[in-house]
Amino acid sequence: MNFTSQMSVGGGGYPKDSFSIALTKNIVAMLVWLALSIINGSMVHTFLKHNFFYEDPRYIMFIYMVINDALQLTLVTALYVVSYIFFKIHASVCCLLVMTAVLTTRSTPLILAGMAVERYLSICFPLHYGHICTVSRTIALIVVILFLTVAVPLTDLLITLIKEPLGFFRTSIFCDHSLVFRDRSIYYKNAAFDSIYFSFVTLTLLYTYCKIMLTAHAASTDLVSIKRARNTVLLHGVQLLLCMLAFVVPSLQAALIALFPQFVLEIRYIFFLLVYIIPRFLSPMIYGFRDKKFRKYWARYLTCRRNNISRLRPAMKVNLKFG
Repeated sequence: MNFTSQMSVGGGGYPKDSFSIALTKNIVAMLVWLALSIINGSMVHTFLKHNFFYEDPRYIMFIYMVINDALQLTLVTALYVVSYIFFKIHASVCCLLVMTAVLTTRSTPLILAGMAVERYLSICFPLHYGHICTVSRTIALIVVILFLTVAVPLTDLLITLIKEPLGFFRTSIFCDHSLVFRDRSIYYKNAAFDSIYFSFVTLTLLYTYCKIMLTAHAASTDLVSIKRARNTVLLHGVQLLLCMLAFVVPSLQAALIALFPQFVLEIRYIFFLLVYIIPRFLSPMIYGFRDKKFRKYWARYLTCRRNNISRLRPAMKVNLKFG
């Protein structure tokens, strides 16, 4: 999976954007990053401000996903901007950035699977839900997710340390996964891992969705909660498909560039937005807007912030007048 290969300019003999176009693209990327960072930051603040969210596994998993997505968005935006400004950076710095980006990207589907299982347990086993889904088990699940996702970039690093001379990490390179982890065995290892990985997550989402649907047909009460849970799992499935784009985009992008070489820069920018930016909107939508309990306190926080800003404006005008 390549990150900056989707985002780079000027490599491999491709033309570079003009200064004005490059500036516009980077400003748009930074504005989107800023807007999403404000949204994610407000959600994290809302979660931390109310202790009862700490006791609900659903919100713990949600806020973990928000933090993970925020970190991933920051990393890929940084790599995008760096590819324009510096073009080449120190290999050791690139290695750290790419490893963290790989970790956060591969964490998202596992988090989605965990959240789908939580919805399945709450609907299909409501009497046992409190015993099965506890805060300690949720934290343990997060640790397992981190362990599974960190294993891939760590093995990439170990293979590179064995195959490459140490001097390689002191060179300057264009920051791309295939250029910093360039041994062919890494490609085959990751392809095998990704096949197992996404098969497991896809089967988990399909199983939980089907079980919730069967429960909905059999139930005579609480149909609203069942419908909401079913829609949530369905949205997780859509989000998983968007996450999988990161793994199939390099081949698709290469084919489109071969067909339309004159639009190489536009194709890369569109894929950057579709694969790495737009999916980050889904996490706030799924829980931030759809969950009534979280939406209530989140809206209260946003309203307080807006009122505080409104009260500050007259004071600022007075200070400017008499300053």
